[in-house]
Amino acid sequence: MNTLSAAQTLAAGVWQSGLGQVLGGLVLVAVLIAAFWLGTRVRNRESNPPKPEDQPHRPDDGSLPGEASGYRRPTEMPQTDGEHRLMPYQLKDGSEASPDPPTEEKRKWGGISSGGFGSGGTGHGD
Repeated sequence: MNTLSAAQTLAAGVWQSGLGQVLGGLVLVAVLIAAFWLGTRVRNRESNPPKPEDQPHRPDDGSLPGEASGYRRPTEMPQTDGEHRLMPYQLKDGSEASPDPPTEEKRKWGGISSGGFGSGGTGHGD
């Protein structure tokens, strides 16, 4: 006993014959062509990319934009009377500009040498 209707049998026969796959492929190709065409129209409406001479250039000294070179020295920690603690807004920035370079002794690490975290080594200088 066949429970399929005539339309279902016809649809199953069309799909099995390959006509359904061909029609599906044609629809897919049409969608891809339309998407490509739409993308081309959108790209043509956009402004052209800038020319190399319109690009920003590096300064003559070779530094990066926003980069500042100079020497800094730490600011002194203000002393309190012991009763009142300093609040963060009462502290200055961590360093201030210095006109002269630091001495060789100040540039070198003078504290206890240690290895990197988890390295298991004793560090440099030991």
